[in-house]
Amino acid sequence: MAIEIQVPQLGESISEATVTRWMKAPGDAVEADEPLVELETDKVTVEVPAPRSGVLEEILAGEGEEVEVGAVLGRIAAGAAPAKAASAKAAPEAKEPAPAPSDAPPLSPAVRKLLADNALSPDAVAGTGKDGRITKADMLDHLKSAAAAPSAPAAPAPPARAEPRSPRPDHPREERVRMSRLRRRVAERLKDAQNTAAMLTTFNEADMSGVVALRRRYREAFEKRHGVRLGFMSFFVKACIGALKEIPAVNAEIDGDDIIYKNHYDIGVAVGTAQGLVVPVLKDADAMSFAEVERSIADLGTRARDGKLSMDDLTGGTFTISNGGVYGSLMSAPILNPPQSGILGMHKIEDRPVAVDGKVEIRPMMYLALSYDHRIIDGSESVTFLVRVKEAIENPERLLLDV
Repeated sequence: MAIEIQVPQLGESISEATVTRWMKAPGDAVEADEPLVELETDKVTVEVPAPRSGVLEEILAGEGEEVEVGAVLGRIAAGAAPAKAASAKAAPEAKEPAPAPSDAPPLSPAVRKLLADNALSPDAVAGTGKDGRITKADMLDHLKSAAAAPSAPAAPAPPARAEPRSPRPDHPREERVRMSRLRRRVAERLKDAQNTAAMLTTFNEADMSGVVALRRRYREAFEKRHGVRLGFMSFFVKACIGALKEIPAVNAEIDGDDIIYKNHYDIGVAVGTAQGLVVPVLKDADAMSFAEVERSIADLGTRARDGKLSMDDLTGGTFTISNGGVYGSLMSAPILNPPQSGILGMHKIEDRPVAVDGKVEIRPMMYLALSYDHRIIDGSESVTFLVRVKEAIENPERLLLDV
């Protein structure tokens, strides 16, 4: 009896994923718990293991298709795969049963249901998935176009698998690439933040001389003892936590007509990857030492770039830090990471002339930006928060003494 391969629970608030890669082909032998198919959600890439040993009998959701939690991706039959070295006479008996004669790629359960509910033939829908497969997005686009079209006498059915119409003409020196689910979701969340929050940004600058000198003095000993590089992020994480404790509104969120004040400090650290921006979270960062912060950031960054973050790594953040300085940004206004109410933007350290005790000196300076939701955070609170971060960075011994 065949066993279904289903889309597993993918985490809080995630109901869909995109099939990005099958590791096996129909007819291949599989072992229980062996990675079988890769799915991409709006947060992470996950591998679905084989629920049993046997033979991959069929694939029902091809690469590029969007699937819902619980949907059937394929089926595994009991038994072993046909022997590769079977004799010519025995070979016909070892083959899998031939599929029904059809040149059409297999349809996912979601697509089949939409076709049946709307009395449509697969030939009437243009497929953009691999090998011309019809995806759920293709179906929804087709139904939306049909609903918007004016009523007219019935016209002949369009040719099978017609190419989808582009919103603009393609240029021979341009390439059209479909956005990944992660990229689409990031775009949606950022736009939603702009549309929902009363977002403002306040700026300040910090003299990095103290932190630079402290790192130079203890960098070698720190790395030798703790096995991790002493960076700037641990100083900013600690500085932000101190400021969050003093200004709790920046660590809060709006839920309907309520404000939820959080007495835990889970700091998100924005990481750029080839697939898009992700924000892994340092849980209970207030209880971490400098070395633990640096070690956790290094680990999360590596796993983010390798696509190995778990859902737990990406959920529960109360405040976010984004370091555009690593890319050379001198100043920017970061966008909130909903439902959080504040995000700190770090920037490039640059030597600039500043007035110190009535004299002009060249100091390593960094612009700081705090974007915040004005619905919950007052202007005075945002300015005070950023001043406290500035003071802690300019006097790093305060971080060590917790004063």
